[in-house]
Amino acid sequence: MRILALVPGGIGDQILFFPTLVDLKNAYPQAKIDVLVEPRSKAAYRVCSHVNEVLVFDYKNRNSLADYLNLLGIIRDREYEVALTLGQRWTVGFLLWLNGIPIRVGYESAGSLFLSNTVPLKTEQYAAEMYHDLLQGLNVNTPCPPLEINVPKSDIQWAENEQKRLEVTDGNYVVIHGGSSKLAQDKGLNKIYPVKKWKEIIADIQSKQPNLPIVLIKGPEDEGWVEELLQVNPNLKVTSPPDIGKLAAMIAGGSLMLCTDSAPMHLAIAVGTYTIALFGPTDQKKLLPPDNKSCVGIQSSTGAIADIEVNSVLEKIWRG
Repeated sequence: MRILALVPGGIGDQILFFPTLVDLKNAYPQAKIDVLVEPRSKAAYRVCSHVNEVLVFDYKNRNSLADYLNLLGIIRDREYEVALTLGQRWTVGFLLWLNGIPIRVGYESAGSLFLSNTVPLKTEQYAAEMYHDLLQGLNVNTPCPPLEINVPKSDIQWAENEQKRLEVTDGNYVVIHGGSSKLAQDKGLNKIYPVKKWKEIIADIQSKQPNLPIVLIKGPEDEGWVEELLQVNPNLKVTSPPDIGKLAAMIAGGSLMLCTDSAPMHLAIAVGTYTIALFGPTDQKKLLPPDNKSCVGIQSSTGAIADIEVNSVLEKIWRG
């Protein structure tokens, strides 16, 4: 059996879909499971062992008829028997129907005409549980398992070498990720916490725990954020993991993760590092697992992440 999961969205969305893949593989252990994701999200599957092949398609692009025909051919060549789709566009269901896939599972919506099995869309719950609901369309009614990832051994070794370079020891450093995201800003979602406030938080940690190293995660878009912090405190450690596996391994070695709503937040939750996450326009209830004592969200009362008070963050740090 071959199963296709169509998962639009960023790397964070893919990580939140991993529990669904776990139970899908448990229900169909002999099946080959493929995913169809946006090009920017392919990297997420470096830390997922339940997928056979990662196919790419730019869901958000203005695709031409030729693009859809090419995708039609890719799907048809693999002769899928089951397809699950997170998207709600009727064109996706129509595409799956054209391919003759007998079982086509998705959410109940105005665009679900071409789906064979539909499930209610419950958007108010934790996103991983919402995605997991799709399995009800296959009569799989297990509880949603917690986030988990599989970090390659080579990435763990890289992190161990990086810890030596930074002169930090496993379980004895704080990780901070600023959450810079051009894509979020393009959507009008400002998820960046002000550098001034990060400086105050770092200063407080260092005053109370002067021997506790602080490691900044520097992504492709974080150059300015990191440089501003280093100008004030050149003793901060900086790491730039080249892929998601190495990033996860570095986060796993930390005793605390401070971050904004971002893909690294989901990685921290998956590896079990105690996490304090800041939320502005997005709802923490949809992005943090319920009843998980290893992660704490701080929600802005105004919807602007910049309005979160430094004392609110410090209170959560020292309480934890």
